[in-house]
Amino acid sequence: MTTPLPTPSLRTARLRLRAFEDADANDLFTLHSSAHVLRYWDSPPWTERERAERFIARCREMEKEGVGARLAVDRVSDGAFIGWCTLDSWNPDFRSASLGYCFGDAAWGHGYATEAARALLRWAFDTLDLNRVQAETDTRNVASARVLEKLGFLREGTLREDCVVSGEVSDSWVYGLIRREWQPPSEPAPAH
Repeated sequence: MTTPLPTPSLRTARLRLRAFEDADANDLFTLHSSAHVLRYWDSPPWTERERAERFIARCREMEKEGVGARLAVDRVSDGAFIGWCTLDSWNPDFRSASLGYCFGDAAWGHGYATEAARALLRWAFDTLDLNRVQAETDTRNVASARVLEKLGFLREGTLREDCVVSGEVSDSWVYGLIRREWQPPSEPAPAH
């Protein structure tokens, strides 16, 4: 029998991380239908709004199955949906999980991905007692690699030609963050 993993609500100075709601479908579709945003993604941009609805339904299934959490990210100042981050492939036996995120291009360059991922990592290490978190990024996505390195991840290797999207072959870097190397923020992250 699986144990549910309730999706947390987390806050940072500038962001609110929360469970996805049905009302997020339009914003989510806008994000994932952008070829610019998904330039280095492992699947092509969405062309049907139903994909957003299935994504949100899958978020609820992940929670029910206890395998991870996907959180919508809103900017506190204006309540705008700016992206999402996830912790999935949770393995309680190995005390490991994978981190991922996707943010709209208007949110790029403001430190939001780092801030959101740091809050999610803090929750994951504290609540799930993780020992290791893994992340992957396309080798051409220098900005995403920089986010992971700011969070303390170390590049551990390259998956050669591991993705083929719309006929384009690409490599991915694998990053790992071990509990003993994790540097949580000094101030407590308020939950609510």
